[in-house]
Amino acid sequence: MCGIVGAVSTRNIVPVLLEGLKRLEYRGYDSCGVAVHQGGELRRARSTSRVAELEANVQADGVAAGTGIAHTRWATHGAPAVHNAHPHFSAGPNVDALATGFGELGGGDAGATTARIGLVHNGIIENHDELRAELRQRGYHFASQTDTEVIAHLVHSLYDGDLLEAVQRALPRLRGAYAIAVFCRDEPQRVVGARQGSPLVLGVGAMGKGTQENFLASDAMALAGVTDQIVYLEEGDVVDLQLGKVWITAPDAQGRYLPAQRPVRTVHAHSGAAELGPYRHYMQKEIFEQPRALADTLEGVAGISPELFGDGAYRIFKAIDRVLILACGTSSYAGMVAKTWLESIAGIPTSVEIASEYRYRDSVPDPKTLVVTITQSGETADTLAALKHARSLGMEHTLTVCNVSTSAMVRECKLAYITRAGVEIGVASTKAFSTQLAGLYLLTLALAQVRGRLSDAQEAAELKALRHLPVALQSVLALEPQIIAWSEDFARKENALFLGRGLHYPIALEGALKLKEISYIHAEAYPAGELKHGPLALVTEQMPVVTVAPNDALLEKLKSNMQEVRARGGQLYVFADADTHIENEAGVHVIRMPENYGRLSPILHVVPLQLLAYHTACARGTDVDKPRNLAKSVTVE
Repeated sequence: MCGIVGAVSTRNIVPVLLEGLKRLEYRGYDSCGVAVHQGGELRRARSTSRVAELEANVQADGVAAGTGIAHTRWATHGAPAVHNAHPHFSAGPNVDALATGFGELGGGDAGATTARIGLVHNGIIENHDELRAELRQRGYHFASQTDTEVIAHLVHSLYDGDLLEAVQRALPRLRGAYAIAVFCRDEPQRVVGARQGSPLVLGVGAMGKGTQENFLASDAMALAGVTDQIVYLEEGDVVDLQLGKVWITAPDAQGRYLPAQRPVRTVHAHSGAAELGPYRHYMQKEIFEQPRALADTLEGVAGISPELFGDGAYRIFKAIDRVLILACGTSSYAGMVAKTWLESIAGIPTSVEIASEYRYRDSVPDPKTLVVTITQSGETADTLAALKHARSLGMEHTLTVCNVSTSAMVRECKLAYITRAGVEIGVASTKAFSTQLAGLYLLTLALAQVRGRLSDAQEAAELKALRHLPVALQSVLALEPQIIAWSEDFARKENALFLGRGLHYPIALEGALKLKEISYIHAEAYPAGELKHGPLALVTEQMPVVTVAPNDALLEKLKSNMQEVRARGGQLYVFADADTHIENEAGVHVIRMPENYGRLSPILHVVPLQLLAYHTACARGTDVDKPRNLAKSVTVE
């Protein structure tokens, strides 16, 4: 969610800025913009369309510069509109931004000749109303409804010839989360960045062959192909980018900014992962990448051991007597599956908390708790905040299941399991979810082993089942033609119910989420036994009811629930294991799964639900990879 790219260079940096924005499109956005220092002034172009249109506008206006900042915005404060898009400018007090050439390139305007400060921002400033009132009293005019414009005016009000100093003075006034990149008309080869609660990386660029350059970005992927020398800025860091040098400072206990050393890491961003190949959308590609993603995630797992999760894991696993899982959205459903595994296999009490709610309620902390976070990006603001809250309550044993080894979450947790799903471009998560489940199953087995609940024979059997998963998934993917036929029926509906029991209730939740995310069909999921406690009132012949039907201990109960649907004229669409004896008949449509997979069945059963959502969305003509109002990496609260 929201992307930042900034650069200082001796070459024309505009193509790099725009390519960086393209690499961040997968996060989701509703507007984009770029601003540069050109001809002694700040020039800006913004758009509520895609980055490609922004690029066309910039090229048409002949923009070329060595210093600039760029941004993709996901709207929080203010509607998705050009005047709310970043970058935001400040020309000073008693200057009406709307009447002084603050127009957009590509629209016949020559640029904003009076602007002094330009700024882009990810995050949310909680005290923006208070600061806006103060700045208005001092004569500043506001052209947007955003909290970001407040920062631009604040920095301008504190500027006295040194941009770094102005930013350092402004930051203590801000409450909330932010990553910012700022530049100034009066200092043409300088960009200053800062982060607090939102990710920001420094890219160390080339320093030879006549070129000097350095970069800022919210994600190292934005700099793929430009530099692989990355510095992950820490909380509170302020970085000063100039030609040939970078300068990082961080506040001490008294708020004084002192020089700070941060390691430079070689990061090979996945620049090639954005190729669609033979697939229609990234989501489809990522669904079909799941066998490989699972194989990569399980590669090197020769045996079950706490050390799979990092040094010191055995000591921590021995010290804990319960598990707390913190996650949002799809990741929280992975946590719900893991809760069943952890309690039934490892025998350890487990609770699952929605991260965005956890820190706002009174809970009972237990220092013997293993706090497990689940996140695809490792930058999810709500989950990071929930982790910090748990630690503040004295729960110091922390572990993350995450897809990005260099993320803030991995750095914040003592232990980690990296899922190796690869870059996931589609907003609706698919391969990240299935690999999270694989990592959580390994965690379950490791805790079971430490607690004396996993024999050598059981370990061998579990490893064999895990290694067979990629092959089993290939067989599930072969069901796509049958699922396409179902999707034609679903595309004409506006509501759907999803049912599951036990381990598969969270899978029903995930199936409903996928359908509403990308097809915009209202979908809800329930434990099948709850039908008679309310949802059955919704069932008519116009209500498709998707049922996850593995051959497990709850199968006969589930069949009874299915009869409740049929008795009300509901249409059942059943993903059934081959040996469940559920047959196609009037009102009952059955797709048979290739094999029963026991406790690992959720990893297989979620795939046809992903395909159903995908093909239904295609039939309805929605923007599958970039569904409206959603973002990939949710870095705001």
